[in-house]
Amino acid sequence: MIVISERINGLFKSVSKAIDSRDTQFLQNLAREQVAAGADVLDINTGPGVDDPSGIMKWMVETVQDAVDAQLSIDTPNVQAMEAGISAAKGKVIINSTTAEAAKMDALFPLAQKYDSDMICLTLDEKGIPNDANSRAEFAMVMVAKAVEFGISTDKLYLDPLVLPVGAAQDQGMKVLEALGMFKAIADPAPKTVVGLSNVSNNTKERPLLNRTYLVMLLAYGLDAAIMDPSDTEVMEAAKASEILLNKKLYADDFLRV
Repeated sequence: MIVISERINGLFKSVSKAIDSRDTQFLQNLAREQVAAGADVLDINTGPGVDDPSGIMKWMVETVQDAVDAQLSIDTPNVQAMEAGISAAKGKVIINSTTAEAAKMDALFPLAQKYDSDMICLTLDEKGIPNDANSRAEFAMVMVAKAVEFGISTDKLYLDPLVLPVGAAQDQGMKVLEALGMFKAIADPAPKTVVGLSNVSNNTKERPLLNRTYLVMLLAYGLDAAIMDPSDTEVMEAAKASEILLNKKLYADDFLRV
């Protein structure tokens, strides 16, 4: 499973403070910690309400890259800030994210084509998140068709069925799992799949337990990547054990340390 760290995000107070003060050391230490914990990709998000989103995104990307070699995911609704982040990156990035809204696709698919970027695709449109797996799959097909239109290989897409909080939408947990299975049959080569894992436990008392339990279920349904906190040791161990039991990794007695 591809682990995309959610922690370098201005929504977190400590990161927001570091952005405001341009605290290079804090950001670089955080990036190193996330990679050491098992992150394959670092999601870079300026957070809301910053005065210069393009300049801040460029600074964040350059600062993190000076500390680690991990792939970056550029996470912003601002198209100019998105391109600033992509341009500052040394390697290929993941664009996080488009939706099935026509305006968003028309803005972001050309960037993905221009920079040969992968792309996270959220299965919703102007009306919001659909209530069932079939509708999620329909939105996924719209974005897959757009990728084909721009000559982007469908295996460069990460389709996100959009996990909802179990406390507010308990019936959606299984519908997300059903959608994962549908996504793989949409195109050849098959798109990848991704979720924002911690969404499932928002406003609950047993967040770590719910996160790791749902991750195991998602992996059994073919999940490829998760945006999550790799410093949560228990959820990372659950992922490693799942990959052994699903025959995705070769068993060894020290599999937790690999």
